[in-house]
Amino acid sequence: MGYIIDIQDVWKTFKLGDTEVHAVQGLNFKIKEKEFVAIQGPSGSGKSTTFNMIGCLDFPTKGKIFLDNQDITTLAESTLARIRGRKIGFVFQTFNLIPSLTALENVALPMIFQNTPKEKRIEKAQHLLTQVNLQHRLNHKPGEMSGGERQRVAIARALVNDPEVILADEPTGNLDTKTGEKIMDIFKALHKDHQKTIVMVTHESDIAKHAKRKVFLRDGRLFNHA
Repeated sequence: MGYIIDIQDVWKTFKLGDTEVHAVQGLNFKIKEKEFVAIQGPSGSGKSTTFNMIGCLDFPTKGKIFLDNQDITTLAESTLARIRGRKIGFVFQTFNLIPSLTALENVALPMIFQNTPKEKRIEKAQHLLTQVNLQHRLNHKPGEMSGGERQRVAIARALVNDPEVILADEPTGNLDTKTGEKIMDIFKALHKDHQKTIVMVTHESDIAKHAKRKVFLRDGRLFNHA
């Protein structure tokens, strides 16, 4: 089994006036295909910065990041947009659903940018919402759903283009403990039954324990592996 993510001596530096802040400092680690990995650490440890760089949402100041053996740090934004659309499914703490669209429309939306025919978009969105037990919420808008339901819509949306990697940033951060555990059951099923590579950022030990491997960050550096 090969490595789908390979981070090589990655640094991310931000300038605040005359001051340089090193959010990430010389990271080196790899993630195998079909792994379930939690990137864990306290606030300010560099977790979200690392997430954004793996997800082609930001560039490192120096170093290289390989996604499926391709150095994404050298690519144009148009190419990165295609990679984000096809290879990566995102799940965010704040759900990032469009309030004016129904659950079905939110899930189907990413397929528009892949030129998927409308009939197939609707069929697949219905199928995925059924998989996360939301078949009764197809025509409901985010404001009419609970936090757990909205996150399940977001997970279904992340799966529509059959991505190789699912990136989840604090996916249970806005949920109560019981609902958070149900969301983690979905992630575990995606990993076990659908063989998805999952990279999850969290500061919560109770959530990180669901992953098969943990990567700890502290002050922008790799602290240890578990």
